[in-house]
Amino acid sequence: MSILDVKNMHKSFGNTEVLNGVGFSMEQGEVISILGSSGSGKTTLLRCINFLERADEGQIYVEGNLVFDAAETKNRSAAQIRKAQLNFGMVFQQFNLFPQYSVLENITLAPKLLAKERGDFKSNKKEIFSEIEKNALELIDRVGLAEKVNNYPCELSGGQQQRVSIARALALNPKILLFDEPTSALDPELTGEILKVIRALADQNMTMIIVTHEIGFAKNVSDRIIFMDRGVVAEEGSPEDVIDHPKNERTKEFLSLVDRK
Repeated sequence: MSILDVKNMHKSFGNTEVLNGVGFSMEQGEVISILGSSGSGKTTLLRCINFLERADEGQIYVEGNLVFDAAETKNRSAAQIRKAQLNFGMVFQQFNLFPQYSVLENITLAPKLLAKERGDFKSNKKEIFSEIEKNALELIDRVGLAEKVNNYPCELSGGQQQRVSIARALALNPKILLFDEPTSALDPELTGEILKVIRALADQNMTMIIVTHEIGFAKNVSDRIIFMDRGVVAEEGSPEDVIDHPKNERTKEFLSLVDRK
């Protein structure tokens, strides 16, 4: 059974159709990189998968369970949507850290808020919060920032802030991790440290969808490449097929332009 099935996703902003029937499936532990020029619909697709945007048409299944159907959106409560969102962790282009909170506080904030909905929260608050902080410290160490636990975002480099963002996305134990061009806001010398963290997650069997312009990285870390063009999946296949031997003319054009940069 697929861990994720995205079916017939449509999304328009005004008269501009951004997604036009996008669909794909992925397996547990698979890494998919999504390539395409600006405006091809890559980020909108991620935002629809994570319910930050509401698709106009389409369905999303996680482990065979329907978690979104555009035809039933009005019938779903905020609590139901929030529960569906917990299947996904999102890492944005910009780090979106809370400047007034330390590294540890940024990572524990959402889990602590969510814990308050537990039936046993009042009677076990201390133990629950202790476990959340323990997990956060393990994640901070996992992304190589153990010495920065009590630092604030303004005291971190861009690469370090993005690593905190990755740890924060992992803190709620999502089934699928989504990356929206995670290195685009970084200087070239900091890009490598983020790609190293993502590669380590891939080695640990994390299921991931990565929107990126890092073609070499996409080729090395991905099980499959999806090339989007004008709101549709124009080409899909192994990294060797799509990057080394593309069949679609738009894919060829895109890759030739990237290669010249």
